Amino acid sequence: MDSVRFDTKIAVLLRDDLPTWQRLNVTAFLVSGLGSAQPEVVGAPYEDANATTYLPMFRQPVLVFEGGKEVLRGAHSKSVARGLRTAVFTSDLFSTGNDQDNRAAVRAVGTADLDLVGIAVYGPRNVVDKTLKGARMHR
Repeated sequence: MDSVRFDTKIAVLLRDDLPTWQRLNVTAFLVSGLGSAQPEVVGAPYEDANATTYLPMFRQPVLVFEGGKEVLRGAHSKSVARGLRTAVFTSDLFSTGNDQDNRAAVRAVGTADLDLVGIAVYGPRNVVDKTLKGARMHR
């Protein structure tokens, strides 16, 4: 089977001081909106040999990176400046319990003052790579 090289990249950058449960939760939330905002990133539904069907998933890998607070802040600034599709998760969202409160918590803080714990970015592979420079692959 030939390897597919995508022109675009889906990447998540997490702050490196989060406990494991928060890293997993933040990652799930950050990528959740991408399929509706960029429908072309979602593949076809899956089906097993017994014809049981399953939900579609992204058609390409999601790469997960980590970095310190300043790496995250820099990547966020670059992603916004470069017009990449960007999702944010701030520390305030750990204390909210629904979408309305989440959006209100983000809206209450200016861009430069967001206490980011994670971002997801989508766009041309080379632009995403430059945006995440300084981050390392999640271990």
